[in-house]
Amino acid sequence: MAERVRVTIVGGGTAGWMAAAALAALLPRKCAVTLIESEAIGIIGVGEATLPHLKAFNDRLGFNEAAFMAATRATYKLGIEFRDWARIGDSYIHPFGAFGNDIGGVGFHHYWHRARAAGQAEDLDAYSLPVVAARMARFTPADTIARAPHGFSHAYQFDSTLYAPYLRRFAEARGVERIEGKVVDVARHGESGDIRAVTLEDGRSFEGDLFLDCSGFRALLIDGVLEEPFEDWSRWLPCDRAAAVPCAVQAGPLLPYTSAIAMPSGWRWRIPLQHRVGNGYVYASGHCSDDEAVAAILGAIEGEPIAEPRILRFRAGRRRRGWVNNCVSVGLSGGFLEPLESTSIYLVQLCVQTLIELFPQDGVAAIDRDEFNRVLDLEYDRIRDFLILHYHATQRSDSAFWERMRTLDIPDSLAEKIELYRRRGRVAQYGRGLFLEPSWIAVYAGQRIVPDGFDQRAGAGSIEAVAKGMEAFRRRTAEVAAGMPGHVDYMMRTGAMAA
Repeated sequence: MAERVRVTIVGGGTAGWMAAAALAALLPRKCAVTLIESEAIGIIGVGEATLPHLKAFNDRLGFNEAAFMAATRATYKLGIEFRDWARIGDSYIHPFGAFGNDIGGVGFHHYWHRARAAGQAEDLDAYSLPVVAARMARFTPADTIARAPHGFSHAYQFDSTLYAPYLRRFAEARGVERIEGKVVDVARHGESGDIRAVTLEDGRSFEGDLFLDCSGFRALLIDGVLEEPFEDWSRWLPCDRAAAVPCAVQAGPLLPYTSAIAMPSGWRWRIPLQHRVGNGYVYASGHCSDDEAVAAILGAIEGEPIAEPRILRFRAGRRRRGWVNNCVSVGLSGGFLEPLESTSIYLVQLCVQTLIELFPQDGVAAIDRDEFNRVLDLEYDRIRDFLILHYHATQRSDSAFWERMRTLDIPDSLAEKIELYRRRGRVAQYGRGLFLEPSWIAVYAGQRIVPDGFDQRAGAGSIEAVAKGMEAFRRRTAEVAAGMPGHVDYMMRTGAMAA
């Protein structure tokens, strides 16, 4: 292996340019990066809605938040609203922050369950500052609030077709070489089976020590060359298509949250950006035709369509191994979980971050490769369970789709988590990764899963004292949210709004 690891990235888009930008910025002396992409191949453009982890990624690369937002027409995001999921008419927000504060080491939700059972507590949303602020269309970062009742994070909703060019400019300024062309052949080392080089239509050939497959669903290297099997999860997550169409922005507040609204055969997203609203109907093709889905989404959007609807096809699941030989699959080539919880870009980021932590030294080591695959597998499995929970915990049976999801035979790992929560409100613990305790509590409560009991320590003291403390917290939360600037006002003031 050469002194600097030659990294060849096949495919651009968000995945390819996130990888290129991060490698160039964080390992400038360890690698030389070449990215091959073809303008003739369109990009999927997934990931308009993100999670707070992207802010950490952008911060690590030194992006100015306001400049990034203006360039990508981004808005702030404090959580995800779920409407009509447990029952038609229900609405709750999964916030990027906690509910209440722990008391004496006991989770707030235990006290809330006790007070709720006694009829002395509001909906759980009332005890979350990001939820209350989001409903009011207000925003300011948590670290700018004096005496905030609790902390929270924020993410972005942006035009994904603008993010990759933004990253490209950053990466090329740091030495990443971009090659225009379409890969038509791949050469491998005879003994190891490693990829040696890729050849383009015009005959040029590019060697590498490490290859990143960012070719999207085509999975040009990880599947087309290395034939790594795909683990199909469609029996649990049957939605396999989306009808996407943007529409014009209508008068009214610019909401700092994404909406996921249940539909007869799936759900639809609503993502408010500065210049348009992203919409899409995610559906199971076994329950809904493409024409029906297009008609449904066109009938649901609130503004004039500004593009023709397009159908996206996908399959839920992941590669058995994301890193095989000297090839790492990043993004859609390695797996896909539907966009319900905005995890697409997060999974790209996790791949890139883990690869950087385990970047080859003196060649690819099997133990590093195995650790990469372990980390990715664990996260994919946890996200899969979390997504299934949204569907399975429904009480709806008004369509064949929802009846199927309600009676689904779920993975044992999820069944154990639900049983643990039902017993006494305990959430399965893990210290690192996505969707920690507050996220599970948000969905359990929002989907009307009520535990039979709660932590016994929350039973100490009178119910009147518990209710009084909770009411004080609720009032304080409402007051702080009301004092925050409006979402648009904050963006205008900080320069985040595009000219």
